[in-house]
Amino acid sequence: MEKDDEGDAGTVRLKGDPTPCESHEPQGSGEPHAPHEGREAAHDPSGVYRQVQRSAAFREVRDRYRGFAFPVTVAFLCWYLGYLVLPAAAPQLMARPVAGAINVAMLLGLGQFATTFLLTWAYARHARLRRDPAALELRWAVALENRQGPARAGGRVPPMREEAP
Repeated sequence: MEKDDEGDAGTVRLKGDPTPCESHEPQGSGEPHAPHEGREAAHDPSGVYRQVQRSAAFREVRDRYRGFAFPVTVAFLCWYLGYLVLPAAAPQLMARPVAGAINVAMLLGLGQFATTFLLTWAYARHARLRRDPAALELRWAVALENRQGPARAGGRVPPMREEAP
């Protein structure tokens, strides 16, 4: 992909793509432009995204994410809200000493930190083992189908070889 220096700063075009009006009348002609002939829906980014969203592979990646993230989020929020409500509901329990000056409230507070780190580790592990391979396969399949080259995630996807014309 290369940045279009002549157009908008945010315009990105694939190498070999014609400029917007390359095969039509100049922009100042006042006539409406016909869409580029020969362009398929595969080159329309919104069409590609819609097609990917409808695919079984995308649904699998999304369901794996939701299957982990939603239950864990609900469990952690319940644990956190319980930690907030417990001092008001049972102050004598929270004030009970465990060892020296350390009481139940302090242990539960440290448990919040430990739970946060544990969930971060579990999320990263789940993503690496269950979602990333499927998402990478989907990305590779879409890139091959559209002949645009893969989005290289951290260099893990080998570059596509150029086909001889």
